[in-house]
Amino acid sequence: MDIQQTLDSLKNEMTQMRDERKNKLSMVVFSGDLDKLLAAFIIGTGAAAMGMEVVMFFTFWATPALRDPKKKGKGKDLFGKMFGFMLPKGARKVTLSKMHMGGMGTAMMKTLMKKKNVASLPEMIALAGEMGVQIYICEMSMDLMGFKREEMIDVPGRDFVGVAKFLLEAGDSKIQLFI
Repeated sequence: MDIQQTLDSLKNEMTQMRDERKNKLSMVVFSGDLDKLLAAFIIGTGAAAMGMEVVMFFTFWATPALRDPKKKGKGKDLFGKMFGFMLPKGARKVTLSKMHMGGMGTAMMKTLMKKKNVASLPEMIALAGEMGVQIYICEMSMDLMGFKREEMIDVPGRDFVGVAKFLLEAGDSKIQLFI
């Protein structure tokens, strides 16, 4: 086979591979910082508005943002109680990644968002649910941090999954992101 035939063959294979991917965005949401969570939901809801299927996989530090402040998990061990106390309880309690300044920067950002009619993080989460975004919560992260299913928010499209489920979803996605 000459070089041109090899290149043509590779182009054909790449085209077929591209065609097999779905119009889908699969995103790992790892950070629990307000600005990064907002970015994840802005991208996710934007993709959903464009007709894309959207899967968001919340793991490690992003998991506490999905806790419901009105709910409690029962039967926690010492570490679960400690994580529950030390980590934010819900989307309203997360802080900025930079310029937090003891809460002043986060408060300024929230005030500015309200003044400019930018949706809050809880509003973005609700919007994502309404738009059909799949919100997957990592079972391993929940187990490590001692979170219980009953203390997580109720939003359409929410499910508790392992990494294998996310990888299955991401495998045929046109776009994969890590935030």
